[in-house]
Amino acid sequence: MFGNKFEQAKDLHERGHNCAQSVVLPFCEELGIDPKIAMRAMEGFGAGMGGREQTCGALSGAIFVAGLKHSDGNLWAPASKQQTYALCKVLCEEFTAACGGTAVCAAIKGEGCVSCQRCVELGVELALKALEQ
Repeated sequence: MFGNKFEQAKDLHERGHNCAQSVVLPFCEELGIDPKIAMRAMEGFGAGMGGREQTCGALSGAIFVAGLKHSDGNLWAPASKQQTYALCKVLCEEFTAACGGTAVCAAIKGEGCVSCQRCVELGVELALKALEQ
């Protein structure tokens, strides 16, 4: 794609993509997925899962990247699940710590302690971490 991951995510978010899309789309090439599929797959995670302001879409995007990177894809006997869960647990804990102790969109925005743009940056940081593992 273009530029670095943080710049790409910021640009996508400023153009109206939701937080989940903004985090995932810059990683499509590395993950070997079609950006149109990623765009569609992440659409429902925006504004805290379907506009319900629950789990932050930026965190959902980072978890999506981690799953695509670390899952063995075995439909009948997945052996990677526990390792992927452990990594995702760490990502969730780091995101929550950076967002005032919560991953809930409404609380993050309601407290005014972290902007959506900062959540997207955190999501990209965590996605990069997941790719390095």
